[in-house]
Amino acid sequence: MRVAITGGTGFVGRNLATRLDPSDTVIISRRTGVAIDDVDALATAFEGCDVVAHCAGINREIGDQTFQHVHVDGTRAVIEAAQRAGVKRIVMVSFLRARPDCGSGYHETKWAAEELIRTSGIDHTILKCGMIYGPGDHMVNHVTRAVRTVPVFGTVGFRERLVRPIPVADAVDVLVAAIEGRIAEATVAVMGAEEFTLGESVRRIARVAGQRPMFVPMPVWTIKVLAQLTEWAMVVPLVAKAQARMLDEGVNEAAPFAPEAPVGIRPWRRFDDDSIRAALPNGRFGLDDLRIVEWLRGRRNTTR
Repeated sequence: MRVAITGGTGFVGRNLATRLDPSDTVIISRRTGVAIDDVDALATAFEGCDVVAHCAGINREIGDQTFQHVHVDGTRAVIEAAQRAGVKRIVMVSFLRARPDCGSGYHETKWAAEELIRTSGIDHTILKCGMIYGPGDHMVNHVTRAVRTVPVFGTVGFRERLVRPIPVADAVDVLVAAIEGRIAEATVAVMGAEEFTLGESVRRIARVAGQRPMFVPMPVWTIKVLAQLTEWAMVVPLVAKAQARMLDEGVNEAAPFAPEAPVGIRPWRRFDDDSIRAALPNGRFGLDDLRIVEWLRGRRNTTR
């Protein structure tokens, strides 16, 4: 079976790629020179592929890489290219709480992309995934580096939100099952085996990282302000605005409802010390994480 992976150099896509036979896997991303909205280039890349694993997505907007462009226009192009190339199945990675008319561009465009897949006429599986973690993620990585950098950590709001973190290995297990046609439902929710509060997840990460910061509840609006500031200031923000919205809602149930992946396929690994330790990054936040520093270095290199 030949599989094309959009967003193949991203967090989920690259982990999926390592699980598949490299001789039968096509990696598609901006880094490989194929734009997500280039139908002709996508159709050429999809030639001979049986399945497209549509993992491309963004959690913040930069320049022309907007939610509309990547999630909606990109998905429309993937569908047209798949139809041209005779692809038999599309497996899409969406977000657990993607839905219409909720006031979040991220959620709404992910939902719009789901709807495009549903009406494409191509056999498909949509995976509404919760919070996925692993080496190079935006969860364990950022929490660890944050608690190593500052002695105080702000938690979201005064009401505890619930999460069900998913190890990336489990997420890939579900993706492979969908690619192989082992999931009968057209849309399934993918959530971790354990449910606990967001605060507890942060405390577990901090403990495994050997840190004991002071945890201070912060109003939701302050987290949203922090998200905007770090999107402006950081190469990869401490928390993106879309992520602030996710954390404010909790990430423990699908909206709208979708059944969980079948028993035997759904995530099963626990959010324990070993799984957290495997995802711990090196170092902390520093000047290299600031966009102005990156820009100055790029400018210096162009003037040499």
